[in-house]
Amino acid sequence: MNFAFRYLVLLLLTIPFQSNAQSTTELFNHKNLDGWYAYEPESGKHKDASELFYADQQMIRLYGPKAGYLMSKHSYKNFRLTVEFRWNTDSTFTRKNNKKNSGIMYLVPRKTPDTLWPQGIQFQVKEGATGDFILLQNVTLQINGVKTEAGRSVNAKRFADAAKQIGEWNTAVITCENGTVKQELNGTLVNEGSDSSVLKGRILLQYEGYPIDFRKVEITKL
Repeated sequence: MNFAFRYLVLLLLTIPFQSNAQSTTELFNHKNLDGWYAYEPESGKHKDASELFYADQQMIRLYGPKAGYLMSKHSYKNFRLTVEFRWNTDSTFTRKNNKKNSGIMYLVPRKTPDTLWPQGIQFQVKEGATGDFILLQNVTLQINGVKTEAGRSVNAKRFADAAKQIGEWNTAVITCENGTVKQELNGTLVNEGSDSSVLKGRILLQYEGYPIDFRKVEITKL
């Protein structure tokens, strides 16, 4: 009986610990852009992200005449990031160009300067290339046993194509744990690397000129 009681107490003590270790945070509250700032080269950093981009119909909507990005105000280490996105094909939305090119960046160091594009790893979101790694500003990974070269913008092609038709919602899942990085798209592993040269940083949503919507941006601490 005493053993059973002690076991129950131990079990109750471990449950909150497991819950904290797997805590999930919505980076987009479905109402506004609180928790983010915006940037574009001409006007610089906007603490009020709604001066450049928009929250509407429970979506983040990136569009307009200027390329730029949303940056999370907080940094993260050892996490699983889930993002749902789609190309916005409504011709009434202002666009800078017709090239379907965007990205989800992560592990953007807090000290890296705002620029197009800052240091970090990008989950490429681009027609015909969604799922590629883009390693920016000298970030390196080891992929298939080979360390990538440091450079301003280094591409590592996806293992598989898994993007849905233009206009449909896609789900990207990015897992970073102790230097190992995995990128999944719609349930398919599309890229993987280890020994990342960056281990902690912010989340960034890119706007490169073609309207794109995000309806879920969620992070789970591992």
